[in-house]
Parts: sequence; C-alpha cells; structure tokens
Amino acid sequence: MKDKIQSFGRFLSGMVMPNIGAFIAWGLLTALFIDSGWLPNAQLSSIVGPMLTYVLPILIAYQGGKMVGGARGAVMGAIMTIGVICGTEYTMFMGAMIAGPLAGWVIKKFDKAVEGKIPAGFEMLVNNFSVGILGLLLAILGYYVIGPFMGGVLALLNGGVAVLVNNNILPLVSIFVEPAKVLFLNNAINHGIFTPLGAEQVATAGKSIFYMIETNPGAGTGVLVAYWLFAKDKVTKDSAPGALIVHLLGGIHEIYFPYVLMNPLLLLATIGGSVAAMIFNTAFRLGLAGPPAPGSIIAYLGMAPKGSTLMVLLSVVIAAAVSFVIAAPIIRLSNAKGSLEDSTAQMKEMKAQSKGVAASEVKTVADTLVATDSADIKHIVFACDAGMGSSAMGATVLRKKLTDVGRTDIEVKHASVSEIPAETQIVVTHQDLAGRARKSAPNARIITISNFMSAPEYDKLAEELKIQA
Repeated sequence: MKDKIQSFGRFLSGMVMPNIGAFIAWGLLTALFIDSGWLPNAQLSSIVGPMLTYVLPILIAYQGGKMVGGARGAVMGAIMTIGVICGTEYTMFMGAMIAGPLAGWVIKKFDKAVEGKIPAGFEMLVNNFSVGILGLLLAILGYYVIGPFMGGVLALLNGGVAVLVNNNILPLVSIFVEPAKVLFLNNAINHGIFTPLGAEQVATAGKSIFYMIETNPGAGTGVLVAYWLFAKDKVTKDSAPGALIVHLLGGIHEIYFPYVLMNPLLLLATIGGSVAAMIFNTAFRLGLAGPPAPGSIIAYLGMAPKGSTLMVLLSVVIAAAVSFVIAAPIIRLSNAKGSLEDSTAQMKEMKAQSKGVAASEVKTVADTLVATDSADIKHIVFACDAGMGSSAMGATVLRKKLTDVGRTDIEVKHASVSEIPAETQIVVTHQDLAGRARKSAPNARIITISNFMSAPEYDKLAEELKIQA
C-alpha cells in the first residue's frame, strides 16, 4: 500500500514540480499587484486571473501529457485541458492532472495502433490530424464530463476545508504531514495536494494557509539546533550546523530526515512544532500568496502578503522553538545507540522505495566508466528525482571542486534523472537513482553518491580530471 501511495504521489508531484517557477511568478504577481498587494496596480493585476485560470493548469496538463505520451501527449493534454477549464467555474488544477495524462495515454495508444501501417509520405498528415481530431474530441469530453465532475469534487473539498478552518482543527493535519514527510511523501503532499488547494484560496482571498503547512522550515530547524547543542555523537553534532544551513536557507528539507530517523521519537518534536505554528497561523488567519519552493525561509518570507511578513516569520520561529523544546530532552536522554550513518542508510532505502527503485536494482548498478580521455570531458550532469533542489546543490558543490583544479571548461548542469541531456558524458546522482540514471543516459559514466554536501566522490572525480587533463 505504501509503495502504491508513494508512486501515485510521485506522479502527481511530477506534473507540478517542473512548473513551480510559473507558480512562483503568479504568486509574486498576486503579492505585488492586487489591490491589497505591496504595489497595487490595476493593469498588472489583470494578469493574475488569466494566469491562474489558463496558464498554470495548461502547464500542468502539458507536463502530465508529456510524462505519458511524450511531446505529442503534451500537446494533447493542453488541448483537452482547455475544454476542462471552460466546463466549470473552478480553477482546474486537479482537472488538468487528469486530462494531461489521459490525453497522453490516448495518443500513445493511437500511435502504437497505427505504427507501421501509415503509407509512405503520409506520416506528417496522419501525425498532425490525429492530434487535432483526437484533441478536439477530448476537449469536448473535458467540457461536458471532466470539467463539471471535477467542479463537483472541488465544491466538496472546499466545503471540507471550510469545516476544518471554521472549527480550528486544520492544525491537526500536521499530525499526518510530518511523518509522511520523513517517508519522502513531502513533494507529493505539497505539490500534489496543497498547491492546487492553495491556488483556490489565493484566487478568492489573495493568500492561502495551505502553502504554510508542509513548507514551514521551523520544525526541522528546531531538531537540527537541538542536535547541534546536545548530540553525544561528535559526527552528528558537527554535521548538524551544515545541515541546518542547507535546510533553513537552501530549503532542502530532506537533509534533516536522517536526524529524525536516528531517533523516531523526534517525530514528536516536528509534529509539535508544526501544529503550534498552524495554530498560530489559523488564529491570525495567515497565508502565503504562492508556494514557497524550495521550502527555504527566504522563499517563505518572499511569498508573505503585504503587512504580514513579521507574522509569517514568527510562525517559523514558533515552529522552531516548540520543536527545539521537545527535541532537546529527547536527544540529551538518548542512549545514542544509532548513528547518523545508520539512519542515512535507512533513509536511502526509504527514498529508493519512494522513487520506485528496488533495493536489488540499487546494489547491482555499479559505477561504470566509459573509456573517454578526461580532457574530452565537457558535460557533467548532477541528477536528482525532480532536477531542482538536491541536484542544484550538488552541481554547485561539484562545479566549485572542478574550478579549484582548473577545469573551468567543464559544464556542470543539474537535471531530472528522467531527463538527462543526450550529450552528457558523466552523470553524478544519488545511489538510489542509479538504475534510472542508467536507463536515461545509457552511454554516460554513472557516479553514485550518498551525501550531497560532502561526498568523497566529488574530490575523487575532480582529482581524476585534473591528473588526466
């Protein structure tokens, strides 16, 4: 059951995460230019509605169609979603999440059915008209069926949200969210559920509390500070400050998960901190204008509506303080039977499961070397699941290592493990993603790591390229 939930959540978040930049642009438009924004502007605020109604759902559907049916599926998803959008008065993020993959699946099945049966010279005609005709039919289906159906679903969901808010029980959601985060369902929950629900609230109120649930960095901050001050194991104690910087400023929450797994009682700290912050947010009706992605305190405050920056900051402080107060005695009284290495290994296994990689697959994929002179190495890609947070951080670290040994001629990019560029010569990725990296880049050398910040493989690769350059 857990694997199915993780797989489904990963699929949903996969449609949203590549488009987070567009969500942030829309959130900034809202925060700046609506009537209650920082810089009210009637002309620029007119962009907010069309972007929410059309651009964002179509981008989601485009990505969903692409995931299932490639480039043709992406176009089909966009066409179908126009029908879904026009078939209801609600913002159709969830409708787009259905229409995109469905349209991609339809064109994929059509292409398979006609493969090898198209007369020579008619390929372009069939390809273009198949997308046009099938896209039109699916747009009509979206207008009359999916749009109205999803409008009804959203009406029920909005009613449920109103019950949670009006009865002040929304903070209890954190009891389920915090453990789910450590199981690597954080992106699925945030981008697959809270982002679409939050957009509905922003459309009517200019802000949403849903953007403040999973993304608040305070709970993890409290745990890391407690480890920094009270951990008995020197390795754990010394590593906590670096992890704190990456978590709080970089917004990569996964880095504190091993510290919680090292002592599962610390879930009480993260839950307590998150619940306390949500009680505060609910009491003062706080919200953010857009999704803070990644969950950095910088992005968190950047999405605060005009006049609420201090209160939003205070919600982070409250989460961190409560989390620290609960975590400190747990860490001080701990027998320290576990180690950071053990919990990191446990996290790797859990992360592999969350990404649909079997443990046997991870172990059998060895670091392979394609016979290439190091002087010819020009393209290195750091790959992670979404191609955003951890891969961007890893690429930065590796780029600096290569610069230090004089290899400024090597281009180091970050990308999703499923979309590694064809010209890539070396792929650096987490060991749990090695199997997927091999499928995505069969001709590249695969180097696997287990620690994004201080992997010895960085230095080994830099030294290798320096020696043979």
